Amino acid sequence: RGYLGLKINQNLNYKRQIAERIKTLPEFSFKSIDGLLFSQNDVNTDTPKLFIYFNSECEFCQSEAQQIHENIEQLIDIQILFVSSEKVKKIISFAEQYTLLNHNNIIFLEDEKFQFEKIFDANSIPFMILYSKENKLIQKFKGAAKIENIIKYLD
Repeated sequence: RGYLGLKINQNLNYKRQIAERIKTLPEFSFKSIDGLLFSQNDVNTDTPKLFIYFNSECEFCQSEAQQIHENIEQLIDIQILFVSSEKVKKIISFAEQYTLLNHNNIIFLEDEKFQFEKIFDANSIPFMILYSKENKLIQKFKGAAKIENIIKYLD
């Protein structure tokens, strides 16, 4: 029983550490689809930021991308960062499929070292995490979320 208690305690401490770490935008470094490094220092400081951890073959992720495409006018003041651990070709193909490539506020990033899950405590796909323009955590969304629910958090 002592070992189990210790494991539970370690797990709770770990969850508290992560919760504390993601209260403000944590350090990260991913590759843009152009092959350039993109880190927390490169995010837009004038807008809220929505990170979307996705996989191109996930139906819920496809639905999120479609919703973003359909509501792009309402999302123009949010920096949207799509992050995937898939290869760049797949990421680009996904971005093209939903015509999300040529928007200044949308960035596609490759997580080639599978760091996103650890950094942001993402344990589902899609996983979204919304930060204010001051880089403070607003809300985490596990699984599919309607775009209007996300926008509601910004009002």
